[in-house]
Amino acid sequence: MSTGSGVLTVGELLERGELEVTAVAGHAGLSRTVNVPRIQKPGLALTGWPEQLHANRVLVLGGTEIDYLNDHEPARTVGIETLMASDPACIVVCRGNQPRAELITMAEARGVPLLVSKLPTADFIALVTVWMSDRLAPSAELHGVLMDVNGIGVLLLGKSGIGKSETALDLVVRGHRLVADDVVKIRVKSGLLIGRGAGILGHHMEIRGLGIINIEDLFGIAAVRDAKKIELVVELHEWAEGEEYDRLGFDDRNESILDVLVPKVRLPVRPGRNLATLTEVAARNQLLKLQGTHSARAFRDQLHLAMAAESAVTGRMDTVE
Repeated sequence: MSTGSGVLTVGELLERGELEVTAVAGHAGLSRTVNVPRIQKPGLALTGWPEQLHANRVLVLGGTEIDYLNDHEPARTVGIETLMASDPACIVVCRGNQPRAELITMAEARGVPLLVSKLPTADFIALVTVWMSDRLAPSAELHGVLMDVNGIGVLLLGKSGIGKSETALDLVVRGHRLVADDVVKIRVKSGLLIGRGAGILGHHMEIRGLGIINIEDLFGIAAVRDAKKIELVVELHEWAEGEEYDRLGFDDRNESILDVLVPKVRLPVRPGRNLATLTEVAARNQLLKLQGTHSARAFRDQLHLAMAAESAVTGRMDTVE
C-alpha cells in the first residue's frame, strides 16, 4: 500500500470553476502549497493586533475587511504588512471587491498570490473548505479490486494472479457493480474510506487470456460506479494444508486502512470453490450485521439455550431416579 500526505497548490484553486476566482497579483507564488483544509479571516490582524495567523493558510478578506482597509489610511500599511508577515499561501478577496493598490503591490513583491472571487464570503468559505478537506484527506493506493455488492463496498485483496479480477467479473455478470480494478485510490472522508479508480484505468479490467476489457462498454453504465464507501475487505489467499480456518465466525476480523478499521474475511482459494458466490454471501452477511443480526453469534446463543434446556431436563430425570 502506498500512502500520500495531502498537499495542494494555490494554482489548483484557480482550476476550480465553482470558486469563481482569478489571480490579480503574485502569479509567481501559484506553486505555494496548502496542507491544512482551514481558512483564516485576519480580523484584528488588520489593525496590527498580534492575532495568531498561521503560515501556509488561505486568508480570506470579505467586505468588512476591504472596507476597513479603504477607510483607515494610517493603519492600512500596518494591516497589509501584518498579513504578509504571516506568510500565507494566498489571499482571497471575496464578493468581487477590488483590492487596494497597496495590497496588490505588496503581494506582487512578496510573491503571495492575490485572488479575487465573485462569490459572497460565506459561500466561498463553505465551498473551498469542503473541497480542501476532501483534497487534503489522507490517501492511499492499494492493489486490489473494489466492487459494489448488494450496496456493500467490497475490497478484494490478494497477491497477483490469485483471481481477484476473475471473481469481480463473475460478480459483474451477476448484476453487481465494478468501482475499480487493479489500483484502488482510497481517501478518508468524515471517518469513512472512499475508494475509486485510478486515472486512465477507469472501469477497465485485465483478465488473463482475454486482455483489457471495458466493463462499461460490455455490460452498460449500470455495471459500474465511480466511487464507493469501503465496508468489507475480502482477502483471497491460497489454501494451505494444515492451516486452521475460521469455521464458526464468532470473532470478527478487521483490516486497518489509513487508521480506519474495516471488517474483514479471509477466503482460502482452491479448485471447486466459487469465490464470487462466497464473496456475495460475505457481503450479504455483512449487511445483516450492519442491521444488527450476527448469524454465527445468534446460532451460538440458540445452541447454549438448547444445551441449558437439555441439561435442565436431564437434571430433573436424575432427581426422579
